[in-house]
Amino acid sequence: MKDSLRPGLTFTHRYVVPENKTVPYVFETSDKFQAMPKVFATAFMVGLMEWACMEALGPYLEEGERTVGTMINTNHCAATPPGMAVTVEVTLVAVEGQRTEWKIVARDEVEIIGEATHQRFTVNKERFERSLQKKLDKQRGI
Repeated sequence: MKDSLRPGLTFTHRYVVPENKTVPYVFETSDKFQAMPKVFATAFMVGLMEWACMEALGPYLEEGERTVGTMINTNHCAATPPGMAVTVEVTLVAVEGQRTEWKIVARDEVEIIGEATHQRFTVNKERFERSLQKKLDKQRGI
């Protein structure tokens, strides 16, 4: 990561919720999920929160670096129907080596729908992929 990354960085990400990001699409093979209403799914809201942090971090990454989510503590306090825009505001609250910590607020066009704290860790893409390959090899007994 570049040394210029500092707490206080803010970023806003806007997303219009399509039908395929509603609860029945989380696990399409589950009758339990299929019986749920078509509202923005918590699982996809969490992904949107991570996406906003990744976008905010992008300009501060060195060649070959990526970030991975390592913790998210969130609430999802209001339903959002498909077609409505969600705005995610992220604020960088801490940088400790390769770890970043974020405060996140998500709002639809009417109200706050979720809040979170989130940690990301910066990794070297090639080293990360090698470690995954070692794990797969171990699983296969290689």
